[in-house]
Amino acid sequence: MEHVSVQGTAVPAVGLGTWRLTGEECRQAVRTALELGYRHVDTAQEYGNERQVGNALSDSDVERESLFLTTKLGRRNRAYDDVLRSTEESLAKLGTDYVDLLLIHWPSVRTPLRETLAAMNELVDSGRVRSIGVSNFDVDRLHRARKHSEHGIFTNQVQFNPYWPQTDLLSYCRIHDVLCTAYSPLAHGRVLDDPVLREIGTRYGVSPAQVAIRWTVQHPNVVTVPKATSREHLQANLSVFDFELTDEEMKRIRQPSKLRALTGYVKGRLPAPFRG
Repeated sequence: MEHVSVQGTAVPAVGLGTWRLTGEECRQAVRTALELGYRHVDTAQEYGNERQVGNALSDSDVERESLFLTTKLGRRNRAYDDVLRSTEESLAKLGTDYVDLLLIHWPSVRTPLRETLAAMNELVDSGRVRSIGVSNFDVDRLHRARKHSEHGIFTNQVQFNPYWPQTDLLSYCRIHDVLCTAYSPLAHGRVLDDPVLREIGTRYGVSPAQVAIRWTVQHPNVVTVPKATSREHLQANLSVFDFELTDEEMKRIRQPSKLRALTGYVKGRLPAPFRG
């Protein structure tokens, strides 16, 4: 497993995303991922699966110090006291004394950013949280978060894939030593039928999905947390370090398209029977 280092901390380049994984399916997916060598797991209060993630972690022989564990504050938990309370609840569900990373899941129009960050900084000072960050922030919001936080903003977790390459944000992250954590690297499945990715994948003997993930993590300062449940897909997502894309291939794969990115985004949020 390759790692990406920012602000003196190394993070596994490929982790497991758990959005929409619940119950036994979530527990088994995390457990299988750990067996295969994953050491980076991403969850959130709003996913409703922190307890299942925690159960899988406790079932595993993997030492806690070797894991990089992320959770995110729910939309209703941005006020100072709510940040502290909900994080303690998350730690209890996850069965751990600390999380490696706590994120603001989405920007808030109700609670001042300064107030939320003040509570998150207190959690860092107390040792309950190792690092803090944000998710779904644009460059301006990320810049304000950095200005309002005593401790560094470690990452911005955003949708990042060939159709949504986040050029300006990635440039900002590189300049300021901020990690970019990519979710939806497969554009909610849209890359699977992409002719460019299929052609390049054939050249290396890999799938379009593996090409997309490799493209993602081949960018400086970027790690990714694709969701998967089957052992086959979990292994495939992890097996992207045996080949390297050329500069020309990296450029060809990058195909900015708000239409494709947004339709994939909407499709990913539909109930399973309506996704097609």
